Amino acid sequence: MQRDPNSLKVTFTIYDAEGSVDVSYEGILPDLFREGQGVVVQGELEKGNHILAKEVLAKHDENYTPPEVEKAMEANHRRPASVYKDTAS
Repeated sequence: MQRDPNSLKVTFTIYDAEGSVDVSYEGILPDLFREGQGVVVQGELEKGNHILAKEVLAKHDENYTPPEVEKAMEANHRRPASVYKDTAS
């Protein structure tokens, strides 16, 4: 993560099994934001696999999802993996 010393601008990279995306954000990051922490980033995907973020949310741990993160995931038709239940049995 890189911080601009003269503003609230930060740049960081998010990763998943498929690859990585660079993110730029201007604002105060959540207290729980740190390396290896799950995040939800909302913004615009730009050329070069880069997101200009309007909002950054941090997930507490694998067992808890804050309401604002759950709403963001529901808005994108995704739910945390811990919510899924195997009903095939």
